[in-house]
Amino acid sequence: MFKVKFWGVRGSIPCPGPTTAKYGGNTSCIQIISDLGYQIILDAGSGIRDLAGFLLSNPEFKKPLKIYLFLTHTHWDHIMGFPFFVPIYIPTSEIDIYGPVTFEDDPLEKVVGGQLTYRYFPIRFDELSANINYHRLQETQPTNPDTILNLPGGMTIKFKYLNHPVSCLGYRFEYQGKVFATCYDHEPFANLFEDDPENREEGQMASDEQNQKVAEFYSGADLLVHDSQYTTKEYQKYKGWGHSTYKYAITQALKGGVKKLALFHHDPNRTDAQLESLKAEYEGKFSQFGLDVFPCYEKQEIEL
Repeated sequence: MFKVKFWGVRGSIPCPGPTTAKYGGNTSCIQIISDLGYQIILDAGSGIRDLAGFLLSNPEFKKPLKIYLFLTHTHWDHIMGFPFFVPIYIPTSEIDIYGPVTFEDDPLEKVVGGQLTYRYFPIRFDELSANINYHRLQETQPTNPDTILNLPGGMTIKFKYLNHPVSCLGYRFEYQGKVFATCYDHEPFANLFEDDPENREEGQMASDEQNQKVAEFYSGADLLVHDSQYTTKEYQKYKGWGHSTYKYAITQALKGGVKKLALFHHDPNRTDAQLESLKAEYEGKFSQFGLDVFPCYEKQEIEL
């Protein structure tokens, strides 16, 4: 069994309300459901609070909980739910947290756990009861064993740096011949020498190469969750903020031979009605190329 369940699909900030009730207003959190006896979670956005209740109340999930939490990066919308994740307060919980950090000297433990101080929260970090271990991830070379993690039971995880204002990782999970990959928060690599006639061609080659490497990373994925916060028109205003357009996500998925593309990291101003229009526009449009495109929503489950 290899399923993916969405608990938070928004970017930037939670946006609950009547206009976002169908697709959901929580920020990034994705669960991998398998038969391996432990839990895999991607990101600790506000959606992780509801996931905690699901894990603790469902008898199908082995107790005490063994959790592998993978963070794409440490921007607040991807870690803000951590203080509200109940398993961190349960002494029998065992949690391994993996993720990148920026150029700063602070370790991952301080970046994530720093939210739990009296300045921001009524419980301090040193009051957490669970057995929590932190692992900093750094990409070196794509073929380096250090960029490949092997979890018990045959789950393999690869990771790669994406294009975002802080260090951010895409993940590739492989299990039982199936592949689930993520590419968020991510922006297309651009030619930094576009206005420099002497170096324009070389700059274009460099950006094309980097975009190709990202597509190769999730090549052949059964499911790809890709950043798609902006329309093409919106992107002109927010270029450089580290997010992609629908068009780019689809183009890259086609290049990578992806089977299912979940449009993700919905802009907080994107209404249910707008996402429904998006769904209608893309539903079945790329089936001739073997690609299914759809905007994902909270509590949606996809079996690979």
